[in-house]
Amino acid sequence: MYRVLVFGMTENPGGVESFLMNNYRKIDNNKIHLDFLANTKNKIAFEDELVSHGSKVYHISPRRKSPINFYRELNHFFSRLADEYDCIWVNLNTLVNIDYLKYAKKYGIKRRIVHAHNSRNMDEGLKGKLTYQFHEYHKNRIASYATDFWACSLDAAKWFYPKEVLSKVKVVKNAIEIKRFKFDAQKRRELRKSLNLDNKFVIGNVGRLHFQKNQEFIIDIINHLKEKDPDVRLLLVGQGPDERKLKEKINKLSLNDYVILVGVQNDIQKWLSAFDIFVFPSNFEGLGIAGLEAEANGLPVLASANVIPEELKINDNFEFLNLKSGPLNWAREIEKINVTREKPNKIKQNFIEEGYDINVAVQRLQELL
Repeated sequence: MYRVLVFGMTENPGGVESFLMNNYRKIDNNKIHLDFLANTKNKIAFEDELVSHGSKVYHISPRRKSPINFYRELNHFFSRLADEYDCIWVNLNTLVNIDYLKYAKKYGIKRRIVHAHNSRNMDEGLKGKLTYQFHEYHKNRIASYATDFWACSLDAAKWFYPKEVLSKVKVVKNAIEIKRFKFDAQKRRELRKSLNLDNKFVIGNVGRLHFQKNQEFIIDIINHLKEKDPDVRLLLVGQGPDERKLKEKINKLSLNDYVILVGVQNDIQKWLSAFDIFVFPSNFEGLGIAGLEAEANGLPVLASANVIPEELKINDNFEFLNLKSGPLNWAREIEKINVTREKPNKIKQNFIEEGYDINVAVQRLQELL
């Protein structure tokens, strides 16, 4: 049995967590066993499912809250358990903290994978400047601690790794289980009826409420669209640090009848099925699993050009538009888009051809591990 220690799961069921779970559910557990190390004392997303399938989840104190406890517990963990693992797989959005790789090397874990999941610094202000400095510092030293270099896209690889490492990077696609997000007409009818959305034009977005995902921009779009179409509505699925700011903006623009924040949801298929179009104006993305899930549902997608990697376009009804064109032009583009969904058989064919069908992609992941 090949044993892998995975780092990267948090309490929030976001993109990295979804990627890991998509693969976890498909990996041949007769050959590969995955355990998880979490930088939180709280339960991580999907922890009950992981434990029920025989994985262990180890919790250590978060470094930002208690550095002394963090390093003591980290050292204690690796000194006791490093011998149990053939590989550590560290999933990161920045290289601010590479301590897991350092301790894995110190205590003899031979395979040490670092996996890049973002293409830009997510933090702003002073925190953003500090994040950038630490990221750049570790970027030039990452080859001293990692043995394998992965990335979700070429854009993420270029941001994460120094030039001398780029030739070694393996792009590991954020593949998904297509059928989990397949359009469901009954769920669409039920959800739209429960939210009084019958005969409404519903724009949707799924993602953390954060500057990265740029939900403020979508609210500005709705503010323009409602002038011509009073039946337009926006559903925002997710939670995050910008929730209060978004609610204040909605109130300021008198959009309470047009925008609905529904928080974190488990059945994403249901919500995607209720949308008429998925608007994806992120300020930066490593790849964007939410966009993939929308495509698996057949939804037309309008995404930010030169931000969302071009390899995310799998279906023909996926379009790009530059954020610099402004929310008014995005509103005009949405008015012109044909909101017909892609057919299921075509979706499956597209995902297989582009390497985003998890049933195919997991085989390559197992070989890389």
